Amino acid sequence: MAINLQKGQRVDLTKGNPGLSRILVGLGWDPVENRGGGIFGSLFGGGGGSNIDCDASVIMLGDNDRLQNNNDVIYFGNLKSSDGSIQHTGDNLTGHGDGDDEQINVDLSRIPTHVQKLVFVVNIYDCVKRRQHFGMIRNAYIRIVNPTSGQELIHYNLSEDYSGKTSLIVGEIYRHGSDWKFAAVGTGTTAASLGELVRTYS
Repeated sequence: MAINLQKGQRVDLTKGNPGLSRILVGLGWDPVENRGGGIFGSLFGGGGGSNIDCDASVIMLGDNDRLQNNNDVIYFGNLKSSDGSIQHTGDNLTGHGDGDDEQINVDLSRIPTHVQKLVFVVNIYDCVKRRQHFGMIRNAYIRIVNPTSGQELIHYNLSEDYSGKTSLIVGEIYRHGSDWKFAAVGTGTTAASLGELVRTYS
């Protein structure tokens, strides 16, 4: 049975799951239904407007939470880490439909020793031009699954109001001695692009 986390909580990932190295990280969200009126109607342009294209990414950090190489950012334009430990399954352009919107496969045993933390983020593509923000998104979550058994290990729903925020730091997987832990972060930022968010770790 999955452990359901609240913002700020941390939990062991591998200590209680001996032998676990491969995990699937699923991220999901739904657009708020546009009814053509109010702030959502005007921001969407009233009649349908643009879909909200959310993108999930992973930032691989070294000591002091610093990015050591730009290739350590895994996103729709760089789907696989150079060491092969992280594989992004690809971009979902709308967020419609049930289940995970984007998935990232991680092999913890292959992550280079200099990488101390994996930061999972979601940002809205072209948010400034489209005048979109995370107040237009609901039901956002991150979950961790054992792909071998299909068992969901961890689930974190981001239930805050993120109006005005254009990127989310969703969660972190980080080293703790010889084990890995997960932290439910759920912090919204006003970074207008993935590049702008990544620069805060440079």
